[in-house]
Amino acid sequence: MLKAVNPVTKLCICALWVLAAVLILDARFLGMTTALFALALIVLNRTPPLTLLLLMIPFALFGLGFVTTNLLFREDSGFATAVSSEAVFASDTLSAGLTLALRAIACGMISVFFALTTDPGALIRASMAYLRLPAKFGYPLFAAMQLVPQLAQEAQQVRMARAMQSGRPLRRLPSPKEAVSLVVPLLAFAIRRASRTAIAMHARGFDPAAPRTVINVPGFSRHDLIFAVAWLVCLAAAVATL
Repeated sequence: MLKAVNPVTKLCICALWVLAAVLILDARFLGMTTALFALALIVLNRTPPLTLLLLMIPFALFGLGFVTTNLLFREDSGFATAVSSEAVFASDTLSAGLTLALRAIACGMISVFFALTTDPGALIRASMAYLRLPAKFGYPLFAAMQLVPQLAQEAQQVRMARAMQSGRPLRRLPSPKEAVSLVVPLLAFAIRRASRTAIAMHARGFDPAAPRTVINVPGFSRHDLIFAVAWLVCLAAAVATL
């Protein structure tokens, strides 16, 4: 059901929740936001909990930075301290740090929710059709979508060729030294691929100023209404509990 929702509808709802998470510095609200979006991913999108935990590690580390900064350097936000002064934590400094950390995790969970339930191609087409995204930005995004997996394949081929040349087995993950050595060949491949793409688009008459039609644009359906109403009701209920 989540992937049947129009990307524009999903983008607006997620942006509204992110705005609420930024403005409402309340630990209970931020905790409910994180739990609600995580539950939606696990139940409705069939996302494995372990995968979700791994994806949230960068946001958790980012949030931990707020806690350590507040505790070690006491560079806490005055507004965060004032809002979270009534929280059941050891001190105002720790309370402010944990509240900011919860905000980072909540915003990260909303972002992960949007990324895992939205097709990138559909998002670009919907943005061009409904949000008036210019074609000079939309088509390069399509080209970048095709380039990223090709870069991964090129990197694997380079690693295999080097392993065969040196007579050693191919490692599952490249070492830091090997990763650095891949920068130059991958950069050369990306430049060559971008030049070919530009020539192909020019040969087909692509002009940034000319009007363009977009095919396979995702439409709106009853799923969008159900999705929007459900999440708006949840947002209103979460705010009402404060």
